[in-house]
Amino acid sequence: MDILRLAIRDGEKTREQRALCTLDTCPIDESYYNYRPSLAANGTFLALFLFSLLVFLVQVTLSKRFIGFTIAMVSGCILEVLGYIGRIMSYHNPFGENGFLMQICCLTIAPAFLAAGIYLTLSRIVVTFGPENSRIKPLSYPRFFIPCDILSLILQALGGGMASAASHSNKSPETGDHIMVTGLAFQVFTLLVFMLLCVDFAVRTVVRMNRMGEAALDPTHATLRRSMKFRLFLVALTLSTICIFIRSVFRVVELGEGWDGALIKNQTLFIVLEGVMVIIAVLVLNAFHPGLCFCEGYIKKPKTGNRSGGKRFWQRKSRKEGNEKEKSTEEEA
Repeated sequence: MDILRLAIRDGEKTREQRALCTLDTCPIDESYYNYRPSLAANGTFLALFLFSLLVFLVQVTLSKRFIGFTIAMVSGCILEVLGYIGRIMSYHNPFGENGFLMQICCLTIAPAFLAAGIYLTLSRIVVTFGPENSRIKPLSYPRFFIPCDILSLILQALGGGMASAASHSNKSPETGDHIMVTGLAFQVFTLLVFMLLCVDFAVRTVVRMNRMGEAALDPTHATLRRSMKFRLFLVALTLSTICIFIRSVFRVVELGEGWDGALIKNQTLFIVLEGVMVIIAVLVLNAFHPGLCFCEGYIKKPKTGNRSGGKRFWQRKSRKEGNEKEKSTEEEA
């Protein structure tokens, strides 16, 4: 074992050498992490993400709406659960490769699914306040952001797979790591554009309301806009977006240093800027799930004697419907 320690300290950190290490025979700073992952912290995150996953499933069963949003959130939570299982595996054996690769791939990719869920809600928000307040059509938001998120996800998954394969072959994971960072950086850029468009929409809405009063808003959804649940959903969505953005910026910087960088060896930063940020992002959307918070935006069709009687549906403003006053001031806005 003394020969093994000397070999590792001399920089010959092969997969086989680490596989021979245990907590009794090798120093912890020669593990994949440079520290022993906290069982308490990772166990807590595992339990919270599992709880969030189950709550999302219950919520979609009850509301039967925002299916795409829930699929995205559930997918993200599943990856978070797998990632923290990997970190718990690494608590028992921080020199083992499987747990390390499992957590770095799953936890890196998971928020891309959470971001997709967030992107899917913006078109509904625009419709609720009035498409006239937006620079682009409501459906243009998911049509732009979802493909961007998919591209980011592909890059991160491809990079993670290449890095994992290289590590298994005792080769440098640098190329795969660079691809992962590119995917993360693109995710940060996409989130930034999303937030800027959200701010622009909010500012334009306020400006038009100051000019036109309530006529600047879609009258169909006045009840929904006054709903406290809807207003709290907007706060929750904002907080969730900011948390994922902070986390993504951190991971770009962290992985940008490589798997031997200083940030990847700092467990406290990982817990706060990865674990805490992402769990806040999902729990606030559990608390204010859009399928439940948009309930004022659904009405019941009058019974007509057929099977569709009483079915609830999302109120959408007709494309041909428009307020004459809005049309006359549209160019000024």
